[in-house]
Order: sequence, then structure tokens, then C-alpha cells
Amino acid sequence: MAYEQIITETRDRVGIIRLNRPDKLNAWTSQMAVEIQDQIAAWNADDGIGAIIMTGEGRAFCAGADVGNFANRVQANSEGSGEQLRRGGANLTHFLRGSKPTIAAVNGYAVGVGLTMILPFDVRIASTNAQLSIRFIKMGLMPELGSTRILAQLVGLGNATEMCLTGRMVGAEEALNMGLVTQVTSPEELMPTAFEKAAEIANNPTGAVMMIKELLAKNPLDADLEAVMEREGLRDQIARRRPDHSEAVAAFIEKRTPEFNKPQ
Repeated sequence: MAYEQIITETRDRVGIIRLNRPDKLNAWTSQMAVEIQDQIAAWNADDGIGAIIMTGEGRAFCAGADVGNFANRVQANSEGSGEQLRRGGANLTHFLRGSKPTIAAVNGYAVGVGLTMILPFDVRIASTNAQLSIRFIKMGLMPELGSTRILAQLVGLGNATEMCLTGRMVGAEEALNMGLVTQVTSPEELMPTAFEKAAEIANNPTGAVMMIKELLAKNPLDADLEAVMEREGLRDQIARRRPDHSEAVAAFIEKRTPEFNKPQ
């Protein structure tokens, strides 16, 4: 698939996506969403990729949805010919939670969907230029992609409530203090730092990484501790029988660095 709104590359076991509408501050479009999901799906199926970075070209990560599309939608809805009310969640959130590990390198504005789309990511790293906002209230709209739960899990209900009801911008250091991002760097060090983190994850056993992701998606909200431990125990039994565990044991005995993810 030839992409028009993203740039992609691979380095070793890391895939990199750059949102590429810098003249529009990388405003989100349905085409961009399709392109991102298509590329991540391809890397999910590629044994040579173990982690994925997303960042933005220019001075923004993603400044939200392309508002140019809103006027037509408003008119169509007012005339009764617009979108149908529907039930069901956002496929993108479920897709990202089941994806190989994702790292957001937030280089500037991450607003509206530019923030909510990276809440399901596994790691968020921000440059000192980053400005984040769940800004839907400023457009009279609702937060989406499961963000009213995921944001509260990350930063606490009090911070999530205040962010959602004000729509204000949150700078990088404040985002770090509340747990919205895990690290802040200079703009120059953002991508090297994100790549180092992605490579560290990518070079761990991918099969075990994916099972840990599954546990972290299910277990924190499950009040049944027995069910939590049963899931952990079952997956640990599976991991013990995999070649990567055998390699880790052999490397320890031989006093060398293990080489995971070898072709079978």
C-alpha cells in the first residue's frame, strides 16, 4: 500500500511511523487512520519487528482531527442526512492494545484524537516542546477511544476529570508528574531516546512480551485475584516451554547475552 499521510521506515527490529501532514500540524483524517492501522498490522505479522514508534513530522505530533471536515458533518446532521447513531467501541483502541509494543514520541502538540489515540500505547515519551490536551469539550464533543477510562487509569480520576472538563493544555513536565508520559527529553534527544526504549523492548522475547501485554490489559481491572493469578500461571507455563526461555537459561550459564527471537 502506497501511503500519502504517513512515512514509514524500519531500523533493526523497530518500525517507525511519522505522521506526515506538517502543514496541517498532522491533523487526523480517516485516511491517516487507515494507513497507520495497515502498517502496524503488517509489522504485527512480521517476525523481524518487535516494537513500533510513532511520531510527527514538523512541530506537532497531531493537533487533533481535521476540523475542515466538521462543517460538512454539522450541516448533514442538521438536515437529518448525517451519520447514524451507533453502539460499540472503537476498533483502533482494541487493535493497539493487541498490537506489538507501541511507543509514542510526542514532539509537539498532541490534542484531541492526537492524545486519545496514544493513550492505549505502551510507552509515551515527550519532548520539552510537547503540549497535550484532551480538548473535546472546546468543540462541544465527547472524549473517545476509551479515553475516559484509560486516561483516568494513567493519571488518576481527579486529573482526568480536570483535563476533560477544562480542555486545557498540559506541558511535558506536568504530564510527566501526573503519569501521562514516562519520560521527558530535549527535542534533539526525543527520537534517539524513543528508539533506545523501542529497541530494548523489541529485543526481548516477543512471545513473552505479547503475553505480558495481554495480562496488563485484563488483570488491573479484574477484582478476582484468583482469576488474575490463573491467567499469569497459565501464560508462565507456556513461556517456560518456549525456546526463548531455554536460550535465557543457556546464556546465563554460559555468561553471555541471550539472543532472543531466533527463527525456528
